Amino acid sequence: MNDGEPARSLADRPMSALSAQLDTLSLELLERIPPGAATILEVGCGAGILGAAYKRLNPRARVLGIEPDAAAARIAATRLNEVAVAEIDAASLPFECPNGIDCLIFRDVLPRLRDPWAALRKFVESLAPDGIVLATIPNVEHWSLTSRLLQGSWDYEDAGLLDRAHLRWFTLESARRALDEAGLVFLDSVSGTFDADLAKGFVAALAPALSALGADAQSYARRAAPLHYMLRASRRQPDVLYIVGTALVPVGGVSQVRVLDPLRSLSAEPGIVTMLSNGRELPDLDAEAPKVFILHRPAMTGPESLEGIRQILARDYVIVTEFDDHPDYIPILQSGGEVQNFRAVHAVQTSTEALADVLRKDNDEVVVFPNGIRALPDVRNFAQASHMTAFFGGLNRENDWPSCVNALNAVAAKVGSRLHFAIVHDRGLFDALETPYKTFAPTLDYPAYMDLLSRCELSFMPLSDTPFNRAKSDLKFLEAAACRVAALASEVVYSDTIQDGRSGILFRNPEELERGLLRLVADFGLARSLGDAARAWVAEHRMLAYQIGQRVAWYRSLWSRREELTEALIRRVPQLAENPD
Repeated sequence: MNDGEPARSLADRPMSALSAQLDTLSLELLERIPPGAATILEVGCGAGILGAAYKRLNPRARVLGIEPDAAAARIAATRLNEVAVAEIDAASLPFECPNGIDCLIFRDVLPRLRDPWAALRKFVESLAPDGIVLATIPNVEHWSLTSRLLQGSWDYEDAGLLDRAHLRWFTLESARRALDEAGLVFLDSVSGTFDADLAKGFVAALAPALSALGADAQSYARRAAPLHYMLRASRRQPDVLYIVGTALVPVGGVSQVRVLDPLRSLSAEPGIVTMLSNGRELPDLDAEAPKVFILHRPAMTGPESLEGIRQILARDYVIVTEFDDHPDYIPILQSGGEVQNFRAVHAVQTSTEALADVLRKDNDEVVVFPNGIRALPDVRNFAQASHMTAFFGGLNRENDWPSCVNALNAVAAKVGSRLHFAIVHDRGLFDALETPYKTFAPTLDYPAYMDLLSRCELSFMPLSDTPFNRAKSDLKFLEAAACRVAALASEVVYSDTIQDGRSGILFRNPEELERGLLRLVADFGLARSLGDAARAWVAEHRMLAYQIGQRVAWYRSLWSRREELTEALIRRVPQLAENPD
């Protein structure tokens, strides 16, 4: 909590501060926790850093902790939903979990227990039917321990492989056996190797001895290099599903929000394997396994564009087009030839119901996945009351702001240095603003874009009332809201999301824009309360984690109906038949 500020909710605690305290092992764990988990238990949660970071991905989750150190548990209790102070070896489950635990986490805990095997079996009893266990262990086969033994040294330390708190030691194989004996199915492991060259040199020096002992040098090298392992297991073997996606060269946040973030989140689900493709080279996957290929905003016009689809079909993929703009107003799709973006695929996914209605003219199988925020970013704004900065960062908005610029200039003239502007990409708007309190940045990559946005207090979001704009999503509001930036937005698109006067301010004309902007600049507290309300709304309703289950279910449904969907595809585009009439 910052000095002079009221206590903030968990979702507002600085992620940068949390990330700085997360070691590499914890970051790896964070990426493996299923994003839609309802209940998580970290056994040996320490000060609750990992759970707090997860709450930024899934604020709805119930994150529980057990911690024997009372001082650490007190800190964890400010970050997690519930924390129990208990010795892990002796503890029974101290929480009511009627639906079971979706993810059990043992972060470097099992080696510290007198009987880790019994503790593992005990906690696994509370695992939900589809729940998973994540466990990290130091590797007793690490080359540095062997080196110490050969030199007659085995001195305990405060941390690391020879942590004096470690009572038990595991190899990868013995850790797998422990999971098996607890009634779990081992899924996979990730190794952490930080000194590969040193490990390679040690194994090379030891080669004569390994040969004399009949030990395989390559096998030993693989076992001796990892400093630690992260293992994943579940009650039952999950059904595999491969999801391969293409992505446009990132411009703005479209690729990040529509492709990269969803693939990243989906990969944390047991059984889901995701990968990116350039669209030309198809990964060599199990021929019988369910496979979905997602084309990001393709531009397929004319018969020659179908060859790539034929190749993907020949590899037995279900093919999905991901599209989030009105195609009738995309110049490249109006250049001649029949548009096959939506007809020549099994299904289409998009961002709004309005756009789905447009796309269903070409394909009945359309689903809406609204844009969502993967992780709530740090709160950085409203640091000083002397001025506020209004952000504008939309691409292709050249026709949307001209009717508003006089209102912006009128407010700027009245309030002077109390209103600054941060303009991204649109040089025309920057030049039209009649104030010295303005900055310009060219098109930014997405992290830099979000960083700049997070340092502003207001976001100007104009959209003219056109068919193209009416099919757009509310992504700009979500980005601003996630950063606690107060929105000043047109009614077009945003009236479906923003509660006027509660989570933002809507305007229908330049006069309303001028009044709304003046009101916000004059009332620092109002602007901040709007930003707080908007951020809370996103945390409750529009996190990417909340739709991962729906995405997985839809992709599996497509695979189960692929014969039916392929028949419909061939009827739409007969040229794709192996032997067209």
